[in-house]
Amino acid sequence: MDIEEMIRNRRAVFPKQMNGKKVPQQVLVTMLDLANWAPTHKRTEPWRFKVYTDNALVKLLDLTKVCYVKETPADKFNSVKLDKIEQRKTQVSHVIAICMKRDESQNPLPEFEEIASTSMAVQNMWLYLESTQKYGGYWSTPKYALGDDFRGFLGLQDEEKCLGLFYLGTIEAGLVKSEGKRGNWRDKVVFHS
Repeated sequence: MDIEEMIRNRRAVFPKQMNGKKVPQQVLVTMLDLANWAPTHKRTEPWRFKVYTDNALVKLLDLTKVCYVKETPADKFNSVKLDKIEQRKTQVSHVIAICMKRDESQNPLPEFEEIASTSMAVQNMWLYLESTQKYGGYWSTPKYALGDDFRGFLGLQDEEKCLGLFYLGTIEAGLVKSEGKRGNWRDKVVFHS
């Protein structure tokens, strides 16, 4: 599969589309190594990943349920959400907290550059997973994962921020990924000469 095909075919694979089989350690290591090659202004390399599996994954997901209950207003609370979080324990192989560490010691970059760089690291992970045709991931940004209780669980320092959770797993056999839809790129580009 060439790079153009990987970019066009990359899709989020939701936890319910994963079968619970463990992603091999070598796949995980390669994915994280390739994430490390994302573009980074001034070589700040702001991405940080905290990887949870087995018992640690269960503890993380239990905490997400507690945070959801605590931080969700009564009028927006949905018990189905708690059921979905519980099901992830048997669907996903790993949960990766996507974090960013800002370097404000010298000439700090704008925060959006550090977020963009971290996002590109995640894109590298996704493209690698697409190349395997067997493993997939989903980047989730639930509000509770961005709160103080979750920060404390992750052990984040003042200069660190959680940008969401990446659910990693083995794709359910026979899964037909959704067709990608994009508007015409020409509608989003203006050429000047």
